Amino acid sequence: MSDHAAVTAYLNQYFPQFDQSLRDIIAERSVLRHFEAGEVMMHKGQYIRSVMLIAEGHVKLYRESEDDGSEFFVYYLEPGNACALSMVCAARQETSEVMARAIEATTVISIPISMMDDLMRQHRSWYYFVLETYRNRFEELLEVVDNIAFRSMDERLEFYLKKQVSELGSRQLRTTHQEIANDLNSSREVISRLLKKMEHQGKVQLNKNYIEWIA
Repeated sequence: MSDHAAVTAYLNQYFPQFDQSLRDIIAERSVLRHFEAGEVMMHKGQYIRSVMLIAEGHVKLYRESEDDGSEFFVYYLEPGNACALSMVCAARQETSEVMARAIEATTVISIPISMMDDLMRQHRSWYYFVLETYRNRFEELLEVVDNIAFRSMDERLEFYLKKQVSELGSRQLRTTHQEIANDLNSSREVISRLLKKMEHQGKVQLNKNYIEWIA
């Protein structure tokens, strides 16, 4: 299948809110990009050359520390999503303030930033998609702030695991204690202790290569 046909199929499936003329122009001028699990798709400080619409897979967005390079998980992107922060940076021709990593094999529709102004002016469905993307990501950022400001670490961990299950569509989370600690800006020892406590409470089952959500 050609890129044009594949992009059209993805747009029809995951972006049905786009009007037909918008889908046609995106299919004509965009390209598909593929990323392996664990591959960094966008680095902090990188200039944004395109806006990426997620067509397959899942992506994690991280904020990186200026001091030691540690990472703090911000939110997920899934098929049908775009990264609002990359849209802002692309529109203003600024460097990225976040890092994006594919957590499984991921395919994106890459739209050149040179198209952004015309899409905003000529296609209301793109304009509303951008606004909705900003709104959704802003709500997720508020959720992150609430978690940091108002919840204890065990509450944050439980919320994090529930969100993983919901976003990934699986009760079996193939992640390590260290990866969770990195995402929550904690230590592996603290996360391991809290996971053990949750196991005793019947909320999770800890296995060698994955964590199973039970509650």
